Amino acid sequence: MLYIVPTPIGNLEDITFRAIRILKEVDFILAENLLNSKKLLNFFKIKNKILSYNIYNEQKIILNIILFLKKCNNIALITDAGTPIISDPGFLLVRHCIKNNIKVSCLPGATAFIPALINSGFSINEFTFLGFLPHKKSKEKKIKTLCKELCKESRTIIIYESTYRILKTLYLIKNYIGNKQISICREISKKFEQTIIGNINDIIFFFENKKPKGEFVIILQGKTRGTERI
Repeated sequence: MLYIVPTPIGNLEDITFRAIRILKEVDFILAENLLNSKKLLNFFKIKNKILSYNIYNEQKIILNIILFLKKCNNIALITDAGTPIISDPGFLLVRHCIKNNIKVSCLPGATAFIPALINSGFSINEFTFLGFLPHKKSKEKKIKTLCKELCKESRTIIIYESTYRILKTLYLIKNYIGNKQISICREISKKFEQTIIGNINDIIFFFENKKPKGEFVIILQGKTRGTERI
């Protein structure tokens, strides 16, 4: 069986008892970043074999992993933080497992966008998760089309962003979508966790005067009746 095991996104106490047990019992662990994952495993005294699995090597090793699983072995997949496959590697592995009738079990656990969505105070009846927006120049047309669609979106919108691109993404939102109400959550469950809520101009001003740090979840309020693009 392949186990998809969420790991803490900040506070190490957020891991579950079951996750710790599975990580101890499987034949080996696949991890996105060996250095980061070894810190977690050492903290919980998990002395298991750990192998690298990321976007750069998954195509090369995926068939070997499937062969290993077919021999009735068990593997756990973890990422740097949060639930694997949510804007992280692992999708192809799950697809190959399903194709080869290998059982997949995804444990419940930490993921960044749920607490960020709840903290925003925006509607949670319907929402759409976009992950990281494309930023390459070759995809500018795709970004423009996507942003035009988001102008009409009535559902709450969730976007991930890094420290290095947060301001660029905020300007994209302003230029294509308008001065919407947004919530930005960073460093979730860590010591300096912070949620900032306001219109896009206020948020841009805040980060132009205070260097952004950490990983960010951007929550955009959906279009409501009578809402016009500014």
